Amino acid sequence: MITYRDAGVDIDAGNRAVALLASSVASTITDEVVMGGGGFGGIYAADRLGPGKVLVASTDGVGTKAELAGRYERWHGVGMDLVNHCVNDILVVGAEPLFFLDYIATSQLIPEVVAEVVGGIAEACREAGCALLGGETAEMPGVYMPGAIDVAGTIVGMADRDRLWPRLDEVREGDPVVGVPSSGPHTNGYSLIRRLVESRELSPEVLDRLLAPHRSYLPLVRSLQAAGVELKALAHITGGGLFENLPRVLPTALGATVELGSWKVPEPFVSLVDWSGIDDAEAFRTWNMGIGMAVVIDRSHEGRAGELGCPRIGSVVSVECGDDRVVLSGSWR
Repeated sequence: MITYRDAGVDIDAGNRAVALLASSVASTITDEVVMGGGGFGGIYAADRLGPGKVLVASTDGVGTKAELAGRYERWHGVGMDLVNHCVNDILVVGAEPLFFLDYIATSQLIPEVVAEVVGGIAEACREAGCALLGGETAEMPGVYMPGAIDVAGTIVGMADRDRLWPRLDEVREGDPVVGVPSSGPHTNGYSLIRRLVESRELSPEVLDRLLAPHRSYLPLVRSLQAAGVELKALAHITGGGLFENLPRVLPTALGATVELGSWKVPEPFVSLVDWSGIDDAEAFRTWNMGIGMAVVIDRSHEGRAGELGCPRIGSVVSVECGDDRVVLSGSWR
């Protein structure tokens, strides 16, 4: 007799994983979560979705950072990475998170590892006021390498239709671009990072910086709004860096000049650039280089933004067809 377990899938381990993560999931339940349905689908009450409201959804993963985290058994941060990346992706259009769904796939299910990942997911969901409404754990021998884990998630949020960002008709040449500090590489550029650290002994401090959880910018954006800062456009600086992400929220006739030296590029980026030997253009396309979100604001509110830790890093400029949409000036060294 050849059983499912013999083929590499352990149903009992799956059930144990569900039991271990139950308390983490329960800790994220909000008033809108409707219990029931037998666990086949999460139910979320839509009573507070009033006139003029829209739903905003986004899906993402953590990429190869999961392999590096697994190498050092730091799974909790991976769960936080997943949620906060998605929170920031819908935040740039003005959405508040409502609920989250996760997907965890592996070659062989280790319940304690899954529980740790989901614990990080639940922590980030609680901080965002977001319900962890459901998820899926898949054991897929033959598809994933032994020991590999892949995580992905989907977030759904709510926004006012008439207050969505970017407000392209309000963005003007000369508007300041302020930067929100990142907590590290977040979830981008890790295929290169993994190669760079392959033959290096990493100190606990360096490892902490490399695997620091992706920062959620929801509290900071709320603080900017509470301080009366007029936000016109927000860009989450993910894959492609400032070069690729800032133009996505600007009118086609406008770009931005980014002033290197207007913020201090932190570790681990300095070491990563030194280890790799890449030039500025490649570094700023690969990593966020210390700026996790770029925000276009009204020029009269630049001082208030600076007081909240968001320094001016550049300006909106006009561009001709064929010009680079983002230009780096100066030096960060």
